Amino acid sequence: DMPAHTTCTEDRIYHALERCLHGLSRDAVSSRWAAGLCLNCWSLQELVSRDAGNYLILVEKILSKAKEVQEKCDYDLVTPLALLFYYAVLYAPHFPPGSDLLLKAASVYHSFLTWPVPYCDIFRELLTFISNELKAPGISFQRLVRTEQGLPVKNYQSSTVTVLLLNCSEVQSEFLSIAQKLSASEPPQRATLVVLLEHLYQANFGTRCDLDSLHHVLKSKTLEELSEIYASAADAQEIAATSSDPVLARERLQTVLRDIAGAASFPVIAGEAQPRKIHTIPIPAARCYAYSWDQDNFDILNDVLSKECSVAEPMASENEEEEDEEEEEEVETDGCSPERDSLLSPILSLFTTSKDSISELTVVSRKSLKSFVSSLKDCMDSGYAEDSDESSLDMVGRPELKIEKTHHRYRHTLTNKIYKLFKSKSQLVLRRDLKDCPDTGSLSLPLRRAESLCTPQAKHRIPARSRRAHSLPQHVLSQRLPALLSPQHLSLHRRPFLSYDEDAKVSTLRVVVFGSDRISGKVARAYSNLRLKESTCPSLTRYFKLQFFYIPVKRSCLAPSAPLMHPSPSLGDPQLRASGRLMGALDPTLAGKQSSTNDISHYIGMLDPWYERNILGLMNLPMDVLCQSAKPEAEPQEDSQEQLPILADMILYYCRFATRPVLLQLYQTELTFIGGEKTTEVFIHSLELGHSAATRAIKASGPGSKRLGIDGDREAIPLTLQIAYSKTAISGRSHWNDVEKVCTSVNLSKACKKYEELASKTECLNLTMTEVVKRQNSKSKKSFNQISVSQIKVDKVQIIGVQSSFAVCLDQDEQKILQSVTRCEISVCYKPRDSDLFALRRSSLLPQDPSEFHSLLCLPIATFSGALP
Repeated sequence: DMPAHTTCTEDRIYHALERCLHGLSRDAVSSRWAAGLCLNCWSLQELVSRDAGNYLILVEKILSKAKEVQEKCDYDLVTPLALLFYYAVLYAPHFPPGSDLLLKAASVYHSFLTWPVPYCDIFRELLTFISNELKAPGISFQRLVRTEQGLPVKNYQSSTVTVLLLNCSEVQSEFLSIAQKLSASEPPQRATLVVLLEHLYQANFGTRCDLDSLHHVLKSKTLEELSEIYASAADAQEIAATSSDPVLARERLQTVLRDIAGAASFPVIAGEAQPRKIHTIPIPAARCYAYSWDQDNFDILNDVLSKECSVAEPMASENEEEEDEEEEEEVETDGCSPERDSLLSPILSLFTTSKDSISELTVVSRKSLKSFVSSLKDCMDSGYAEDSDESSLDMVGRPELKIEKTHHRYRHTLTNKIYKLFKSKSQLVLRRDLKDCPDTGSLSLPLRRAESLCTPQAKHRIPARSRRAHSLPQHVLSQRLPALLSPQHLSLHRRPFLSYDEDAKVSTLRVVVFGSDRISGKVARAYSNLRLKESTCPSLTRYFKLQFFYIPVKRSCLAPSAPLMHPSPSLGDPQLRASGRLMGALDPTLAGKQSSTNDISHYIGMLDPWYERNILGLMNLPMDVLCQSAKPEAEPQEDSQEQLPILADMILYYCRFATRPVLLQLYQTELTFIGGEKTTEVFIHSLELGHSAATRAIKASGPGSKRLGIDGDREAIPLTLQIAYSKTAISGRSHWNDVEKVCTSVNLSKACKKYEELASKTECLNLTMTEVVKRQNSKSKKSFNQISVSQIKVDKVQIIGVQSSFAVCLDQDEQKILQSVTRCEISVCYKPRDSDLFALRRSSLLPQDPSEFHSLLCLPIATFSGALP
């Protein structure tokens, strides 16, 4: 019989899991209860973390629930269960040798591969995660901590940096203090290495390893010694993860770890389990930067780039020098041979031609280039794997193998030389041809990523649009997709020699933005601006893979008393301010007093229920709850980490587990002013025109708003507007309507605010016209309007003032109010034609529709599941 306390713990974990999953169906949940549901996930994590054995109990309960979900085909619980399982295994300090939980999980989740997209993709990744843990226990924990802390371990130098962007006028001071706490919580590198080594040995040996004694030994080591020990251990773990036999991989890994422990004078690892306690090892807080941000660009990220590159460049240069030295040694030992000279002569002749011939080779003669690459394939494949010391020992006394070995090393050196020769000559041509290659998941196309975007293996690039369910429309795509995927339209082929230098150690930059729909508009404009900059001169995307996270916040009425650690000045549009087109003299500290919605976050929540539960739900909690921390341990360990507030924990949870983006359509408006000047602006949520925009400007003018007075639509001066809008029918044909209306306000906002609207075209806009039906003159000085409000879903809109001008406000942003506008044209945003890889290069078969073959420009926001069907 199981002990009573164990049964009690299991019951508590089971009920906590049920509460965590409660109410995730698409049925409406009352706001009274929804406010506290977001704490259920955090409460479950806090409960399980009290004892190492609780993680195994949680895994068992999750698997039982997964079987139940499979039988009932409950789609709403599939993704949350998968995320909870990933969390439980990631944080579990050790799986006993006799435990078959991971094997059971592989069996259960394998049956989900027959489910539709995106569920099958989620479980395919989960099965890979389980396979890695079976072969190299704890490897996912190690990789996550290593990348988040940016440890400069040789051969594994990928890093992840988290940037928190907060607007002082949007958020309360408690948000700022928590952001500062996260940015200042980076542990020392020495402490991180101690944590990683402790976790690595406990994950593989359990109670056979005396963790307390190991901790004292590690504390006595220097940073250089710890770095060397961990590099060897991490290398052994990564090699084990590539093995095909899990049992053999674990045995070999444990053998290597024993050898490392013996050489480093670690405590002796026992042969059998000992009566010791397994320790829970929390993941250290990720490296964070916190900035005050209220701009329409991401220039502030260049500060992060300068700081991170100054750390990464010395390590990269050292590795390049080592590689060059190895290559020079190989050339000297290999010597010269007629065979090599005869092979190199026709190859070298390719690179002695003029620049024009090289360009012609790159653009026109790709078939001959492909055959040239194919002729090097055997040489390339044999040059990938370096020879081990064991193989060299086996050659003693066997001259025939020694000759074969010499040719092998010669081919390896030849491959490197050919690659470098080709790269130096063709880099500029490739950059010009590929820099604007479309990619829904990235902002630009650095040279190192060109091959991965243009090969048949990168199958998620184009079909991703057909799988994004409700995040983007499917019209026209079904007709274009077969043509786009046909081989004859691909202007680039796979280049094996470029993949030799492909940098798999790509750094990731998490950009976490806090705010309402006003801030989401700034993110959209900053993203569009960043795309344009990076397409001409890659800077951020040359080093970082960008991920965007959005945490909704209700606009605060109180300005913070203290700035952030990394302040940035508040900027408007300088050109528009100079020309007087932008409403000036707006007090930024009073901006927070104005109303702003959170429709974008609610829309994301409709697409991803787990986002709605754990991120959107935070907005409904009081700040005193979000600032609370978990109860401290009864017996805190030495060097134990400081407990983070609930909000900080949930921010890190969101960044670590939200890996699937939802694509939010961007819109553009071309504005024409009285003087004939034109400008193009980008928005994501709403465009207000007329009285509603002017009212927002008056409210933001500070004390002057009382003097100016604020009238409603009934008292507003009407405008005569010529409105033309395109309305798409069910058949897919566009029907234009041209009317003349007398209105006070015309507003456009993103459609899809209800679940039943998600099946329609989500790039549509709701056109709301406040029309003056009759204007009544009263005995007083003011006249009153009899108004009528109508709403239509449209694709494109053109609004022209008839002998009048009007004000325009974008995304409820008081800093984006433009006046003296006479003409306004609104449509969805498309990527430039030059960036479309699949359009025929300067072909005479140009489409008649300007949007033909254009990719929709969308803002990728990270979510837990992506857009679920």
